[in-house]
Amino acid sequence: MKNFTVYTFLFALILAVNTITCPAYAEGRVLIYSDHEPLGNMRTTFLHEILFPNIAKESGGRLTIEEHWNSELSTGYDALNKTKTGEIDLAVIVPEYDSVNLPLHQLFKSFPIGPSGNEQADFFRSIYRDMPDLKAELEKQNLVPVYVAMGYPVAFYSTHPIQTITNLEGKKWRSASFWHKDQLKNVGATPVTIPWGEQVYSALQDGQLDGLMVNIDSGFDINAQKIAPYILTSKKLWLGHIYIIAFNKNVWDSLSKKEKKSIRKAAAESYKVMGSFADSAFDEQIEALKNDGADVRFLTDKEILDWKQATRFDEIQARWISEKDSQDRSIFEKILKKISSKLH
Repeated sequence: MKNFTVYTFLFALILAVNTITCPAYAEGRVLIYSDHEPLGNMRTTFLHEILFPNIAKESGGRLTIEEHWNSELSTGYDALNKTKTGEIDLAVIVPEYDSVNLPLHQLFKSFPIGPSGNEQADFFRSIYRDMPDLKAELEKQNLVPVYVAMGYPVAFYSTHPIQTITNLEGKKWRSASFWHKDQLKNVGATPVTIPWGEQVYSALQDGQLDGLMVNIDSGFDINAQKIAPYILTSKKLWLGHIYIIAFNKNVWDSLSKKEKKSIRKAAAESYKVMGSFADSAFDEQIEALKNDGADVRFLTDKEILDWKQATRFDEIQARWISEKDSQDRSIFEKILKKISSKLH
């Protein structure tokens, strides 16, 4: 009985010392993630099923991502600020929603065609390694990028059959991107601005719109194929709508070296399967459109090159950069050149 009492005392002492000296999150740390899109689409499913479980696995269970979807904590437009201030630990940041704070990142969407599948995954993986100015732009916002997720390519939803996208003379087309609006204008279309959602569906229905230039899943989400069932698309129709998974820098700095390493390894492992995951999901999206009565046609390589030339995207890029302050133009030109070399 005496020995039992001594052993019990020693065990209690060791337990007390460990409790005092170990960090509060040694047994596990929960990180709050915010996303403006609902769980269930291609990108969010990938994060939920691949990236976040990989982080838990590589960290040995020490790091857990608490997921909040469908603008529960932040919208696409205020995610940057809420992550910057630390209200959220990490979130998906879409540069197009904040052109003031992320001007260099706007250049991705200025290209009409680009890589898909594994090539796009490799491109995303190399972005901040080869273009540190982009990473610095995020760091100015107190953000640390850890992953860039993939979106679907562009599709053209039309209310009437169209043989080509290089001549849309007299047609009214909707796109949210200022780059795409200028590209549409250069092929003869009249760009129309309408808030996304039911208003777009109604505009297609009553003839205010002839078509949509949008990522193929977004059109499906509002059932655009029921009113605009003639769809032209290609995996090479680059959307350039990048989705950056970024940490609040203070939260990132509070992680141990081992935890940071586990997140980077989880990202590397996730990139390996992102391309095939996206390709498979794209094929399923096409089948869903066809099953709903849509007439889907894939553009030929020649049609894609004709579209690239007809948009005169390089003129649009040059004009946009020329409007920047003189001291900033050289950095924009440098980033544009690097992106261009990777996309061609």
